[in-house]
Amino acid sequence: MSKIAIATDSNSGITQAQGRELGVFVLPMPFYINDELFLEDITLTQEQFYQRLAEDADVKTTQPAPGDVVELWDKILADYDQVVYIPMSSGLSSSCETAQMLAQDYEGKVFVVNNQHISVTQRRSVLDAKKLAEAGWSAGQIRDTLEATKFDSDIYITVDTLKYLKKGGRCTPAAAAIGTVLGIKPVLRIKGDKLDSFAKARGWKAAKKTMLDTAHKVMETDFADCGGPEDLYIDVAYTGSLEDAREWIEEVEASFPGFPIHADPLSLSVACHIGPGALAVTLTKVLKP
Repeated sequence: MSKIAIATDSNSGITQAQGRELGVFVLPMPFYINDELFLEDITLTQEQFYQRLAEDADVKTTQPAPGDVVELWDKILADYDQVVYIPMSSGLSSSCETAQMLAQDYEGKVFVVNNQHISVTQRRSVLDAKKLAEAGWSAGQIRDTLEATKFDSDIYITVDTLKYLKKGGRCTPAAAAIGTVLGIKPVLRIKGDKLDSFAKARGWKAAKKTMLDTAHKVMETDFADCGGPEDLYIDVAYTGSLEDAREWIEEVEASFPGFPIHADPLSLSVACHIGPGALAVTLTKVLKP
């Protein structure tokens, strides 16, 4: 039986320390801040990132250098027969497409998963891949299964400020100005390869209610075959500090009694485009081999 390694990038929310604990490899995502290169969780902490955003530094995301990707794979393959690599959604970054191209030179050794997940849903894919590898599945079977179930997750996000959506061109300056005055909180949705506007709410309370009501509706429709926590994961994600997100975590726990709620910071690649103070709830079907 082949010895299979699971690798991902830091958009999964898995830190270097957590990766070592879980037995998975994590490629740090690069950022340019005022044209200086930083690596997530290596030379750039969450706290430093948000401090630079607050200072209005020029923060830009970029994909990992091809040399860094193959260097990681080569290092892993010195001890393993195959690698299942799970990068961030191909709809949000070209890093997945680049990885697929690079993997062509590793035929039969590197299998790149394009299941269009990000943040806590990407983390779930990593844990599923690890579980399948330990159950004796081949790298190709793991990739094909994760891709076949790519629509088995949903993410709903609301933001604290329209500043970063305006900066990224997802919100016009006029709409941002009016929305700020009226206290409009957009609710965004990530399903498959798209980040789309889903709804608009007046104020935090209404935005959070919209997300929770929608999550319950999705459970009754898209995930109607899920009977409870044995079939469905409910997770929370946020940008900024855990302390600021704690009230949201408690609200989600109260709204979904009986479901263990896992909470993680949203990846910095997402935070860069929506700013601090954002809140999210995610639903992901439990993968059952």
